[in-house]
Amino acid sequence: MTRPRSALISLADTPWYHVVNRCVRRAFLCGHDAATGCNFEHRRGWIETRMRELASVFAIDVAAYAVMSNHYHIVLRVDAERARTWSTDEVLRRWTQLFTGPLLVQRYQQPALRALMGEAEIAKVHEMADTYRARLFDVSWYMRVLNESIARQANAEDGVKGRFWEGRFKSQALLDEQALLAAMAYVDLNPVRAGMAESLEGSAHTSIAARLGELRGQPFVPVNAPQACSVRQADVPAVAQGATPLPSLLPEQALAALPEAPLMPFDPTGRFAQGVPFGLAEYLDLVDTVGRVVHPKKRGTLAHHTPPLLQRLDMDTEAFIACADTFFRTFAHAVGTPASLVKLAAQRQARALRGMGTARQVLYSPQKGGAQRACGRLQF
Repeated sequence: MTRPRSALISLADTPWYHVVNRCVRRAFLCGHDAATGCNFEHRRGWIETRMRELASVFAIDVAAYAVMSNHYHIVLRVDAERARTWSTDEVLRRWTQLFTGPLLVQRYQQPALRALMGEAEIAKVHEMADTYRARLFDVSWYMRVLNESIARQANAEDGVKGRFWEGRFKSQALLDEQALLAAMAYVDLNPVRAGMAESLEGSAHTSIAARLGELRGQPFVPVNAPQACSVRQADVPAVAQGATPLPSLLPEQALAALPEAPLMPFDPTGRFAQGVPFGLAEYLDLVDTVGRVVHPKKRGTLAHHTPPLLQRLDMDTEAFIACADTFFRTFAHAVGTPASLVKLAAQRQARALRGMGTARQVLYSPQKGGAQRACGRLQF
């Protein structure tokens, strides 16, 4: 049964999510299509750049991503507490980097005009700022801006109207450290598993390649659309009759001026809430090891050693490698250890959650009693 988005993304359960979105008809609208000979590889750079630009506006941090030929993945963390500390002025500044804002907001942002506003008008602006603040840590709004801006760029380039994305994004709640690690590795290894890259460094438009580049002193280079794109009505999400109209996104030249936010840092101590709770070196070792095993030309071989991260989190190495290609399909709307899935099922008053069998095989080691362990150090 279809569940409402509010039930799938619940910050009371976890701030971590794995999201994915596909192009319409799953066509190669972001890469090279051998059937037609068209090459839209540059659009992958558009998506990578825009997701990092939007992270500088939203209270949403990006831990991992991979932009493929017809879909993209993001592992992100929602920082609601950070958004709640923003003042009204800060919220309006961020919101108007994406949307024009009503006339009342525009007047409030100009000190000379604000001094002429009445108490009722100022109270209304604060009310609108509270609405905007909630949207600025809402995954649906982040994805809406990302998808709409890319769709109108692509449609302007093609000179067409119509849908660019297949539908709304899919999401998985990552309930604990084990789920976060599995999702990040799954996302970072997407080009390798698809045979699009022979190495982590060569897997373009992924977070792992960006991190390795930064270690070599190579800064991230944004890729923006070469032309100003106007909003086409067919690219804007439809609004039900009688509903409040959605605000109009600013033109592309305004969005292209946004700064790119850095990727989330790694923090092996687990004390920094805004960091990935692993060490960068041990994560790179894990991804490199698993990548060599799951590469299409080396499928079926075993790793030469067990990555320390899997040992620390009591995760079964062979089972982890075996599910690397089917991770997203094995679980449904949530990923976690058996204990985490049981807890979430009880909260949702569900008999069970899909993926329990894989969780038992992969996300804990029976030899070390992982089934009885609590969820990791992640704060919910």
